Amino acid sequence: MKLITYETANGPRAGVVVDGQVLDIATLLGEQDELRDVRALLELPNDPLTRLKSALGSARAGQGVPLGGVRLRAPILQPPTVRDFMVYEGHASGGGARQLSDAWYRLPIFYFSNPLCIFGPEDAIPYPSASEQLDYELELAAVIGREASNVAEADAFSYIAGFTIFNDWSCRDLQRDEMAARLGPAKGKDSASSLGPWIVTTDELASFIRDGRLHVRCTLKVNGAQWMENNAGIMYHTWGAMIERASRDSRVVPGDVLGGGTVTGGSIGEAIRNGFPARYLEPGDVVEIEVEGIGILRNTIAPKLNPDFNYRFKAPRGR
Repeated sequence: MKLITYETANGPRAGVVVDGQVLDIATLLGEQDELRDVRALLELPNDPLTRLKSALGSARAGQGVPLGGVRLRAPILQPPTVRDFMVYEGHASGGGARQLSDAWYRLPIFYFSNPLCIFGPEDAIPYPSASEQLDYELELAAVIGREASNVAEADAFSYIAGFTIFNDWSCRDLQRDEMAARLGPAKGKDSASSLGPWIVTTDELASFIRDGRLHVRCTLKVNGAQWMENNAGIMYHTWGAMIERASRDSRVVPGDVLGGGTVTGGSIGEAIRNGFPARYLEPGDVVEIEVEGIGILRNTIAPKLNPDFNYRFKAPRGR
């Protein structure tokens, strides 16, 4: 199933795409209350995805509205948490320029990103006022479907509702400042993350899943020019290992987003090293990520709202 959040005259609603038609999930399930996004669906009791799949078997032809006539939102409008991992050796090592620590190989490392600035497909991404070096990061994300703690790696896939595309927009100049202070990334990742165009349920992606990894072809284009191509299956740590790590001595809940980290080649610095005509992003640029089995996530960079502000160049206090 392809699970979406789409805009209606009465606000966002959770839907499912069937043969190019969008069906309202609350109607299919006989829910009295509207479901404002896919997170609300996943939070329902009694295995909502199984109930939805059963309900689709009795859905009437022509019951929905054409997919091309609706505006898609991010499938999860506000995740409970966004954990972003870094499990691709090529990206983490800067193409082999950096020696990775033993801890990187032992543990899937992640940081918490901002769940309050989530953008969807075709949304304009405001250029952060405090940055001059805006970058994209091509990632996949698993969306949690059931609450759990201390999940074993071998059992982890049963807690994944599905996968979506995740663009971790990154301000590289801000990130360098933060990393130099040994307490980052934070503000460098604070302004935007994109999710979409929908969540594809795990069963629909079964043919791509091997050894706990999702072996799908990924490409990225800027203004129609290709800047990246690779396969997401080259990840070092598995999706199960990431969920085990995230849930250890903690919780994961429906709607949580776990980014797998930048697929090797999926940032501007890597694109330049790989010989593509890449540069930092500018207002007006159109960034398009396509992932096999999932779809296309496209966003345009909007102008800066406050182009004269840049706190990176403030003089240190007391000097």
